[in-house]
Amino acid sequence: MSSYAGVRGEALPWGLILVEGIVVALFGLILLVAPGASLFFLVLLLGIYLFIAGIFRIIGLFLDSSSWGWKLGAGILCLIAGVAILSDPLWSTTLASTWLVIFVGFLAMLQGAAGLVVAFQGGGWGMGALSVLGILFGLFLVINPLIGVATLTFILAIFMLIGGVGAVVQAFRIRREAAAEQQPRRVR
Repeated sequence: MSSYAGVRGEALPWGLILVEGIVVALFGLILLVAPGASLFFLVLLLGIYLFIAGIFRIIGLFLDSSSWGWKLGAGILCLIAGVAILSDPLWSTTLASTWLVIFVGFLAMLQGAAGLVVAFQGGGWGMGALSVLGILFGLFLVINPLIGVATLTFILAIFMLIGGVGAVVQAFRIRREAAAEQQPRRVR
């Protein structure tokens, strides 16, 4: 589910939200089909992400020097973590998997909370139900990360499928509401 979409889609056009939902759902299906390779691939992506994020955080110091100590520390830690993961991805798969599960748990709770806000602003009961499931799912992962590691790819696949379907539903809802607002009202 996209957290960028308001009830009337002010932030992103409905087509982008639709594409996001489809892509996320397809990634979820890939995780279900090839779980072992997907887990290894996810850890490699995490290493690449951390390495690039570290570089950008350090470069960001030259653009905005406020809180430079925190930015430099975060950049160095991201670089170290990225290099560590990329230097031994098999070892990192076991260690990073636990942290990845905890991260996914917090992400599920945050996206669930964002979805609840959208649901309460007129997104519908379906969006609300999916959001509550996301929050409960995130709590489960944060409380029991070792169980999550054992089923990481399956859990990520389910989370991505739910999020993708939620984004597709929201995209069509935004499109329908935008079309209704553009039609002239009849005066009787």
